Order: sequence, then C-alpha cells, then structure tokens
Amino acid sequence: MIVTPIVIAIALLLSLIFVYLAITEKDLLKAVVFSAGQSICYAILLHAMAAPDIVMTYLAVSVGLYSALIVFVISKTERYEV
Repeated sequence: MIVTPIVIAIALLLSLIFVYLAITEKDLLKAVVFSAGQSICYAILLHAMAAPDIVMTYLAVSVGLYSALIVFVISKTERYEV
C-alpha cells in the first residue's frame, strides 16, 4: 500500500525537524517538548512498521518517564541555557 511509505517519510522528516529544534533551543523546557515530539514521530514510525508492543513501551518510557524526569531536573536548575 502506498500510504505506509508516505507516513514513514513524513514521520522521518518531522522527527528530523524536532531533533534540530531541540538541539538549537535555548529554553530547556521547549527542548524537552521538542524531544517528546521527536519520540512521538518515532512511535508513529514503529507503528507503521507493525511493532505495536514496542510502540506502547517506547511511548511510556520516552514520552512519559523521560520527559517527566527531565522536567523535574530542569526545575531544580535554571530554565534557560546561557
């Protein structure tokens, strides 16, 4: 089916954009949001490749736990990078 390669290409392009935005962002909270967006794009990619069990684990860990932990650490430090 033609839809799957298109979804994969769009998810790869969006994940690349999110990675660039996360790396260049000076506000650390925005960088975490961009990182979570990149993780969601990777989850869409994994789902398009028919790996639903990996998608569920990846979403729970990368979007949930990782983002929450990084936001907690940022709250203990300064929000903006110098």
